[in-house]
Amino acid sequence: FHSHTDTEVLLTAYIHWGQALLTHLVGMFAFAILDTQKQTLFLARDFFGIKPLYYTQWENGFAFASEIKALLQLPQINRNINPQRLYDFLTCGLTDTGSETLLTSIQQIPAAHCLEISLIQPKEAIAQRSATRCPPKRYWHINTEQTLDISFTEAAAQCREIFLENINLHLRSDVPVGVALSGGVDSSSIVMAMRYLNPDQEIHSFSYTAEDPSVNEESWIDLVVKAAQTCSHKTQPTPQELIQDLDRLIDTQDEPFGSTSIYAQHRVFRLAQQNGIKVMLDGQGADELLGGYYPYLAARLASLLRQGKWLKARQFFEKICQFPGASQYPFFKQALGLFLPLSLKAEIKTYLGRPSFPLWLNRHWFEQHQVKNSSIPRLKGQDLLKAQLLQSLDTSLLGLLRYEDRNSMAHSLESRVPFLTPKLVNFLFSLPEDHIVSPDSTTKAVFREAMRGILPDPICTRRDKIGFATPELNWLTTLDPWVKSILNSEMAHTIPVLNIHFIQQEWQSILEQKTPFDFRVWRWLNLIKWAEKNQITFE
Repeated sequence: FHSHTDTEVLLTAYIHWGQALLTHLVGMFAFAILDTQKQTLFLARDFFGIKPLYYTQWENGFAFASEIKALLQLPQINRNINPQRLYDFLTCGLTDTGSETLLTSIQQIPAAHCLEISLIQPKEAIAQRSATRCPPKRYWHINTEQTLDISFTEAAAQCREIFLENINLHLRSDVPVGVALSGGVDSSSIVMAMRYLNPDQEIHSFSYTAEDPSVNEESWIDLVVKAAQTCSHKTQPTPQELIQDLDRLIDTQDEPFGSTSIYAQHRVFRLAQQNGIKVMLDGQGADELLGGYYPYLAARLASLLRQGKWLKARQFFEKICQFPGASQYPFFKQALGLFLPLSLKAEIKTYLGRPSFPLWLNRHWFEQHQVKNSSIPRLKGQDLLKAQLLQSLDTSLLGLLRYEDRNSMAHSLESRVPFLTPKLVNFLFSLPEDHIVSPDSTTKAVFREAMRGILPDPICTRRDKIGFATPELNWLTTLDPWVKSILNSEMAHTIPVLNIHFIQQEWQSILEQKTPFDFRVWRWLNLIKWAEKNQITFE
């Protein structure tokens, strides 16, 4: 068999293996195959949900698309909000999890799932088959049953081999390949691996830099650029440009997004397009696989507590507290939250008098719609770090992958994520937890060791975590008149889930530095603008 197109490869593989073709694939995909011999429609989405696939059903009809906005053009589709998904977004910033979307009428094929619909039955019978009666089925699971008896040095060597193999695979292209560079361990490793594998290749790196020194990674970016000898391109968006581009960004993303960092990413892809790049590599997924965020330290501490390793837990906690600017209370609180049973946590909350709903939410509306305080299941087992990493792959990572996919495709770019292959993921989940987060509280321990000699030492030993972080408080403070115009808008007063008068007071209190700032402010604004633009209903 010879071909130059991926579509022909998929069709031939389907003819040869049927649905089993999915486990032979590597990379990102979302596709539909109409099988005229079996009289079926077969839909499938890649292992990690890198690419999107939505569908909807109504009387006498079924439709699927890669974007929600395409399905919203159908006259049969309502635009009513999904209360549980709305609560998850507003309180936790979670989107894109499971099979539901923010709209009750539209579902998605979850990551590592497929859906087959028979066309042999009468049309009326097909149309009436609901998603619950004909649910997508999972075709691949991460292997969490095996823990390798392997030394840290051996694990690092294998990790290095698989990672370099992934980079080599993702560099296959007949057009120039660029790379998104933040200056962190993950993106820097991709850049340096590209240089290691192709000493003479011209590499174009694209970076976001912030005006605020506290979130500016330019010095780290420049260090990698110098080491890899890349052609460096940088963008530094302003808050005024965010407002100018916001309608387009909301249209691009289809659903609300958790912070203005998504705009920074949007600008990086725009910069790549302006420089003629068609394919980009990006480090998405590494944090969720290798415990890159600080809350994973709490999960590792909770693991030690649940396993009864009290001395190691104490030593680990002491190491955490040595972080620059680290506060003992948040880490211990998070670890305790993972360690304690749900019933005891609920009693503690009641004792402290903490509301289960923030005051800026209309509790009555959510209770009327039977919304749960948390739709995320409790972590189980002894290895709570692994459990939380696995949960992150099914929850928070999916939103990040959606942002990445929509921002890149809006600029006609194919963004590839070489950390997310079944081989590397299964390997990392087979390692002992202290290979991922070391006893001295070093995150991504095995990967850092794997990249020694390739990655510059200062990057390899970085302990801070920034990414494409924007100075969101500074931006929104600068845009205060615009923020107040949104909070005072007719749409803001129409949305029944928000206590808009309390929100207005809260924003003023934040401006006066009486109330702490966090991502909730952007979620308010983004929800209002998104609901207005898409004529969302809240029934």
